[in-house]
Amino acid sequence: MALEVTNLKKIYGDKTVVNDLSFEMKDGGVFALLGTNGAGKTTSIRMILGMLAKNGGKVLWDGKEFNAREVNVGYLAEERGLYPKYTIMDQLMYFANLRNVPKDVAKKRIKEWSEKLELDEYIYPTGKKKTSKNAEQLSKGNQQKVQLMAALLSDPKLIVLDEPLSGLDPVNTDIFKEIIRDEIQKGKYIIMSSHQMATIEEFCSDIVILSKGNTVLSGDLNEIKKGYGRNNLLVKTEKDILPYIKSNNIEIKNQTPNEIQLHIDDEKQADNLLKDIISNELGIIKFELREPSLHEIFVEKVGEEQGEEE
Repeated sequence: MALEVTNLKKIYGDKTVVNDLSFEMKDGGVFALLGTNGAGKTTSIRMILGMLAKNGGKVLWDGKEFNAREVNVGYLAEERGLYPKYTIMDQLMYFANLRNVPKDVAKKRIKEWSEKLELDEYIYPTGKKKTSKNAEQLSKGNQQKVQLMAALLSDPKLIVLDEPLSGLDPVNTDIFKEIIRDEIQKGKYIIMSSHQMATIEEFCSDIVILSKGNTVLSGDLNEIKKGYGRNNLLVKTEKDILPYIKSNNIEIKNQTPNEIQLHIDDEKQADNLLKDIISNELGIIKFELREPSLHEIFVEKVGEEQGEEE
């Protein structure tokens, strides 16, 4: 089983919003669709799911044209939306029915997910009022958890998460992450769009970066990082290190009260700086040579694309 997207295109008038997007998920796991606001991420997701007509390209699931009516798919949209005046239980049962989940199975799954997402008190209240809370009575974070539950009630094989962690506090962020890990362990196919690069690095092996509808980078994230090499050096010492950075002709990329981020041309520069730190007894607190982060790669590639257009 696999998802294959080939030369996906969307045009509005004389503007190409998505231009020949291609990627493939051969196995379960998390694929990241990245880009700035207006890059075409949500448009791409809607075309993949058949919610929006495409002007070119194809989407295949298990070798056949993708059809959301035939594929068990769960979708958490970026634009959150519940019916404010209806109870959470009624809405969850309605969403389960749309995905052909039997009532008894739906009720069992709602109970299980309400415990995982810590929503029991809103769906199964105690006291005089025995009915579930209305959506408008929940915080935005809890409404988001309800919508994640709705997306997962059918136990979908393909899960699409558009900015799933947006607006969540640290506690609820951890809950969402744990659920994503569980779904990965089950072999689910997950497409995730997010501005939170650290989260993408935590879960994703393959990525596509879009800029104004164009693919500026795609492939295996680990291989992409290896291609850049380990040219980022993070240093913190007890004594002033700036003279030794200057004498070794090393570029300072960023400096904070906690550490200095350097760019080195080769590892010999790092070795020479380390020798200076030790011989001059500057006191090493941190000395880390690493590959660039996804955040740094993203800024570089999107910046290059915008610079070329200008």
